[in-house]
Amino acid sequence: MSCCGETIKNFSDQEIKYLKLLSTKYPNINSACTEIINLQAILNLPKGTEHFVSDIHGEYESFSHVLRNASGVIKNQISFIFGKEMKDDEKKAFATLIYYPERKLELVKKTETDMASFYRINLERLIKLCKVISAKYTRSKVRKALPKEFAYIIEELLHEDGKGEEKQMYYKEIIESIIELNQADRFITAISYLIQRLAIDHLHILGDIYDRGPNAAKIVDTLMDYHNLDIQWGNHDIAWMGAAAGCDALICNVVRIQSRYANLDTVEDHYGINLIPLLMFAIDKYGDDPCKAFMPKLSPEDIVSEKEASVIAKMHKAISIMQFKAEGILIKRNPEYEMDERLLLHQLDLENGTVTVEGVKYELNDTNFPTIDPNNPYEFTKEEAEVMEKLRSSFLNSVKIQRHARFLFAKGSIYTVFNNNLLFHGCIPFDENGNFKEVTFNGKKCSGKEYFDLVERAAREGYFTKDDAEKKLKCLDSLWYLWCGPNSPLFGKKKMTTFERYFIDDKASHKEEKNTYYKLRDDEKTCRMILEEFGIDPDEGHIVNGHVPVKASSGETPIKANGKLFVIDGGFARAYQKVTGIAGYTLIYNSHGLVLVSHEPFSSREIAIKEEKDILSSTVALQYSEERIRVGNTDIGVKLRDEMKYLKDLLYAYRTGLLKEVN
Repeated sequence: MSCCGETIKNFSDQEIKYLKLLSTKYPNINSACTEIINLQAILNLPKGTEHFVSDIHGEYESFSHVLRNASGVIKNQISFIFGKEMKDDEKKAFATLIYYPERKLELVKKTETDMASFYRINLERLIKLCKVISAKYTRSKVRKALPKEFAYIIEELLHEDGKGEEKQMYYKEIIESIIELNQADRFITAISYLIQRLAIDHLHILGDIYDRGPNAAKIVDTLMDYHNLDIQWGNHDIAWMGAAAGCDALICNVVRIQSRYANLDTVEDHYGINLIPLLMFAIDKYGDDPCKAFMPKLSPEDIVSEKEASVIAKMHKAISIMQFKAEGILIKRNPEYEMDERLLLHQLDLENGTVTVEGVKYELNDTNFPTIDPNNPYEFTKEEAEVMEKLRSSFLNSVKIQRHARFLFAKGSIYTVFNNNLLFHGCIPFDENGNFKEVTFNGKKCSGKEYFDLVERAAREGYFTKDDAEKKLKCLDSLWYLWCGPNSPLFGKKKMTTFERYFIDDKASHKEEKNTYYKLRDDEKTCRMILEEFGIDPDEGHIVNGHVPVKASSGETPIKANGKLFVIDGGFARAYQKVTGIAGYTLIYNSHGLVLVSHEPFSSREIAIKEEKDILSSTVALQYSEERIRVGNTDIGVKLRDEMKYLKDLLYAYRTGLLKEVN
């Protein structure tokens, strides 16, 4: 196809309509040519850096630090740019200034005797670092990222070429003026956050933002302000999204988990959920019950009195029994879920202190079930029904939880295909023969990508359906199934043994068998089959997973199938770190290739600032490209080429008189 019109083109009516619409933005040959030249130049820029993070589980401080240091990208750039020019302790101090500019400046002022020199040195270094980090972007993109109050000044400094004595004097005067006008603190803060923003072009969150840690709501607030991201839902995320949609079983579930980890502040303070009805009910029904199995799991940092822990335990038990009832009702109305073995309340034999699970009789460690009617064990008591109604109303009317849920639906999905990589949280259900498992979901049999697409649609309908009550209920049940169903791609196990872990000491009953996927994902042939199913070139593509913590301390590797699959759940959550031995993996995909990074546990933000202790991160694996990866090799490149194609068609239309130019 020639933009000069050598080849005769016949446009359809629809194409002509589009070209007329495009001509309003590019009204003449010159403007269209300028944009084509611009797009061609962008195609040859190095691709932006992608950052992959998974299974954050409410650990805000650790997550925030990993965002601020871009999994070591900024620290590596400091070492690359300044080399021997700076000592190691100077590099640490400089990195800390970039990560936490406000707090670091406060501390510096307490000991530094010559702040003017400090400002001068660090302003020059920050500008030099920002120049390098911004070099892979167009001026237009950098300009959009600039903080408004200093946009003009930063743009001038970033494009200083250092040539000519007068030019150098001009830029030095800018820096001196910033210092003399007492604007250095604000300028350092602004350019530090600009560096953080430019260090990462696109963020991928591979699920499980919620539960275990105390600050999931703060993490979502942070993500809502992030410049460019996508989210692949985890089962803990879908549980909160389902609770926000009004699913009783998931409302009980999220309150139960927050009780389990003494994180009720997330429910009460962060989301404004009224737990007083549950508290009063729990004290009334379980006031004399020690609720030993329901005592909250506390980390060393938690400050919870014995009395408070006892009250939380009673609430924990009360909401757990309500959850088992709500789940029983849901399972009974959805026989296609094939989860009747999870109906355990009618299997209780309180006289003999036993429960029968899948034909095996186990001894109970607790026989106090004051709200269970043996003749109708899944029915809520009048008091439970009142508590449930008030909780549901509180969730549905929480402005913040609804805003967060809508954000997760807007930015999230079951899976994402991005730059030849397939991202999903959990698994793809497989049968024992190594084939995609055929699953009956909402009355339809499907497997592989088709199943993923059907599941995602049901999840969205579960939240957004308002007028059709029957459809709404069916889709709300689907959200619960995604939390713990045996063929849920977000869960990936045969069953979730919550009841057994509370009431049965015999650990044989606690076992949760994983889907066959977790055996097959070590096999390159399987991974190539998955990539092809989702339309990805298996020679070039990768799968990135979260969900199941990598037991690094036991020698497990996060790299599977000869480098075709990366597992990046290494234990952000403190609850997992005894098992994993580390505090998580993150993945970086820059213009040189893929870099897998492991992280040691994060002490605290204050220690990071005062002692200049960054998270100790180690490169686990590299997959470097022989040639630098350009924008033209990415999904954005495909879109830009499409734009260029239409612009060239527009040029043809102008040059052949099909459309008139406007000058």
